[in-house]
Amino acid sequence: MKPEYKLDQSSAPIYEALETFRSMRVVPFDVPGHKRGRGNPELTRFLGERCVGIDVNSMKPLDNLCHPISVIKEAEDLAADAFGAAHAFLMVGGTTSSVQTMVLSTCKRGEEIILPRNVHRSVINALVLCGAVPVYVNPEVDSRLGISLGMKREQVAKAIKEHPHAKAVLVNNPTYYGICSDLRAIVEMAHKAGMLCLADEAHGTHFYFGENMPVSAMEAGADMASVSMHKSGGSLTQSSFLLIGPNVNPGYVRQIINLTQTTSGSYLLMSSLDISRRNLALRGLEVFDKVVHMAKYAREEINSAGGYYAFGRELVNGDSVFDFDETKLSIHTLDIGLAGIEVYDLLRDEYDIQIEFGDIGNILAYLSIGDRMQELERLVSALSEIRRRYHTDGTGLMSQEYIEPEVAKSPQEAFYAEKESLPLNETVGRICSEFVMCYPPGIPILAPGERITEQILEYINYAKEKGCSMTGPEDPEILRLNVLV
Repeated sequence: MKPEYKLDQSSAPIYEALETFRSMRVVPFDVPGHKRGRGNPELTRFLGERCVGIDVNSMKPLDNLCHPISVIKEAEDLAADAFGAAHAFLMVGGTTSSVQTMVLSTCKRGEEIILPRNVHRSVINALVLCGAVPVYVNPEVDSRLGISLGMKREQVAKAIKEHPHAKAVLVNNPTYYGICSDLRAIVEMAHKAGMLCLADEAHGTHFYFGENMPVSAMEAGADMASVSMHKSGGSLTQSSFLLIGPNVNPGYVRQIINLTQTTSGSYLLMSSLDISRRNLALRGLEVFDKVVHMAKYAREEINSAGGYYAFGRELVNGDSVFDFDETKLSIHTLDIGLAGIEVYDLLRDEYDIQIEFGDIGNILAYLSIGDRMQELERLVSALSEIRRRYHTDGTGLMSQEYIEPEVAKSPQEAFYAEKESLPLNETVGRICSEFVMCYPPGIPILAPGERITEQILEYINYAKEKGCSMTGPEDPEILRLNVLV
């Protein structure tokens, strides 16, 4: 069914204002210093005159991201209308900035927030900044796939009952692998307890525009949602939306955004949000229907060929997997004797195919509005050939992706505490003061304030050995960790 909007979604006010500005041939005595590219010819050749020509500073005709009153405000109103939100904010610091704004708008030092442990590092970074205390709802783990699932309703209800003064419940909608919790029920439980419900929708832009998709945060009644428009929505990398519902004060949220977001908002990023929102509002139903069909086709082809397991809606159980995002082509690789990261490396190094990520047991091919069937056929063929050439019995492969943490200190307390650096294998039993994670997906294996265990060290060493991209610690080699004194 074609969506009905209140505003004219064919308009793109930032883009239109930039086109008008370009035609005026204004002489620039402001920043940026490249002066429409003239001062940096190499950059202009690389990006093109049209691109650097609209890399401009805030000015009256183009509005100001920190306090929008004209074209940026119009673009935000159009985005709110398109996404079914009470208000939308254009974010140029990535969805990291959106997620941090949600937490900083909701929680203060010492206050509690209920969340799953398999959150993106940006959530825990926000806890480091504001001093809030996490109450983790540890997700179930699929024993075959080794991946963490969604939050069960019973677990959320228990956490709310045991922590009645928590300020909010945060939900991944969906996870990186496409797993969705029962968002409507969680929103209802949170609101009944006087808490806000926040949704990290970094991987759920298409929920707002596709048909027969899992429920979006705004439709489910969530209070705030962070939407990575650049992931499945087609805007430029680092551009994002923050959506809020009617029970959240937009003026206060703007003040929180302005604490950390740049005062020099990129018009390249903002115009890409504007144009991409228009594209999805006008054509999203059609394009995401195509994406779903491509993903279903690939899933069927991969599973019929054998060896791999491209999982999908058969995982849905009505609770910890309440729904599944069918656009996510998540593939379990251990049955061919290879870790996900090994398949990832083979696809890139031998077949010139770059997928989103590979971890211990799975890979993710991220399908969105720019994919074509011929490239998908190439991926399916390459996977088949890798299975034929590299299949082993898989002895000794680790499968578990999620390790339940022991939280000993709040993230802020641990991050700023007195610390010492120890060799990695001498840290068992100590409290970590920094992050360790594979990136992507950016879900911490260790976060500040968590106790280091033998199982965690085994996982870190195994992931390093297999070639996962490890980030977070002060020591880039990850041979040492900072722990509390």
